[in-house]
Amino acid sequence: MAKVAMIEREKKRAKLVAKYAAKRAALKEIANNQDLPMEERFKARLKLAELPRNSSPTRLHNRCLVSGRPKAYYRKLKMSRIALRDLASIGQIPGMVKSSW
Repeated sequence: MAKVAMIEREKKRAKLVAKYAAKRAALKEIANNQDLPMEERFKARLKLAELPRNSSPTRLHNRCLVSGRPKAYYRKLKMSRIALRDLASIGQIPGMVKSSW
């Protein structure tokens, strides 16, 4: 089980990303528009830099919904390999059986 503080930090980051998504997209659109004057694009870049760091989507990290583990994460199932194996072993995932040979 991951530290509760790390899980809560990721939740906080996800909220910030959602909160600033529209503003960040609008500023990026202005900053990348080659038709606008250089001063206006530069001002947009400065405003973009003033936004909180954790509002950037690249700072999000995928975590297992069951255990909070950050590594060995399956995107399709939204869980780690260890949690997947435990749930499959007790029959909680339909269609998945433990392999043996």
